[in-house]
Amino acid sequence: MAVGELAGAYADPDLGAFDLGFVEDGVQVQRSLASCWDIRFERVMPVRPFHWPKGGKSFAGWYFCATTGDHIGYESWLERDRLILLDADPHVVGIASQPFWLHWHDGERGRRHAPDYFVRLADGRARVVDVRAADRVDDATAEAFAATERACQAAGWEFLHTGVPDLVLMANMRWLSRYRRRRCLRRNVADRLLKVFEEPGPLREGAAQVGDPLLVLPVLFHLLWSGVLKSDVNSQLLGSDSMVHATGEL
Repeated sequence: MAVGELAGAYADPDLGAFDLGFVEDGVQVQRSLASCWDIRFERVMPVRPFHWPKGGKSFAGWYFCATTGDHIGYESWLERDRLILLDADPHVVGIASQPFWLHWHDGERGRRHAPDYFVRLADGRARVVDVRAADRVDDATAEAFAATERACQAAGWEFLHTGVPDLVLMANMRWLSRYRRRRCLRRNVADRLLKVFEEPGPLREGAAQVGDPLLVLPVLFHLLWSGVLKSDVNSQLLGSDSMVHATGEL
């Protein structure tokens, strides 16, 4: 008996209640949840295309993810913002959008739902993320999220429904995300910034100690994005007087 069949026979019965449809070798396949234990869903292609309808209320696009070095699709500004936060999370090592169709039967009819993101964490854990503002979760959506959470619990994955992020945090992270690419890192400037901010100090003043702020600030913002430098991005907008301190080495 195959490993997946053993899981279906002896593990959580919910493993047999769900199927996953995903892209494998360029072809969409459908398999039982129990038989998908070895699929690296953080590497799969989206199961459906992203649409840019003229006059539509949503806004789809592609985000270059520094974590994966590839473009990841999103279908709304809210999903884009969540991608930024995932990209900045040091515990996240893999992200895929629209990774699979979750198929199940609700007792009356067959249902399906494509979660927004599949996330792989550095310790090997997996997390499925759905992004929807609280005021846009209707009964059908709530049922889909509940079914997805059941499937995730059976598979040993985490499930997270996220809504609108904190406005101050998101404004800061959108700004820092402009400097997420490695091309913003100039090692000689970075080393001097780490030396200057061994003791906490104001952002602009510390940058000026290193050199021309026009050259130094992109490096400083990259170090803030990557977490090598720290500042309070939760309670106030980043500015010249924001206190910055070094947390470690490059």
